[in-house]
Amino acid sequence: MTPNHFTLAGYWEQGDTISHIVALVLLAMSLVSWFFILAKSYAAWRIRRSAPAVQAFWEAPSMQDGVAALTLADPEQVFLPLAQQGAAQLKAGGPGRSSASLGGEMGHAAQVTRVLRVAIQHSTNRLEGGLTLLASIGATAPFVGLLGTVWGIYHALANVSASGTVQIDKVAGPVGEALIMTAIGLTVAIPAVLAYNGFNRVNRLTLAELDAFAHDLHAYLTK
Repeated sequence: MTPNHFTLAGYWEQGDTISHIVALVLLAMSLVSWFFILAKSYAAWRIRRSAPAVQAFWEAPSMQDGVAALTLADPEQVFLPLAQQGAAQLKAGGPGRSSASLGGEMGHAAQVTRVLRVAIQHSTNRLEGGLTLLASIGATAPFVGLLGTVWGIYHALANVSASGTVQIDKVAGPVGEALIMTAIGLTVAIPAVLAYNGFNRVNRLTLAELDAFAHDLHAYLTK
């Protein structure tokens, strides 16, 4: 029986250092991508589960009770920082308090706006963590695979040139290596791009809810 050279092991054996480096880079990109996809999928699921807790916050009898309820219901701490900052502002004494800091010289409404904006930025950073990496992998993985493709075609042409004649066994291996590198690059990129788009949609929904929660807190703290 004729041995089958069109296997991953066969491609690895006939590849050189550049081919091996390209394959290892694609493998590393795939592992990193799937780690962030799984981690952020779990985080997004918990964030969406905690969104209804904002209503429970407003149904609490006091600010402290609302913060305590949100602490239990928001393990990813996306909505909780706003409630904590609101409680801190309420505990600090409201308008008219004296302070030696620059922030203390601002009006009460401006101070509330500033601390809520900082809390929203903190939550936004948590939501967007890892998205840049996913976008980068989705954008660059096809080109890394294309590099393997170009290198494989170069091997095919080099084999033809060395033999002096066009022989299918001299061309098929490097061309097969080139094609599989392209396929691997796309396999790495497609899940990263789809996950990036999905997480962006979840983030848009969550940020809209955060903005509404901050608006309500601002109205409550400056009443």
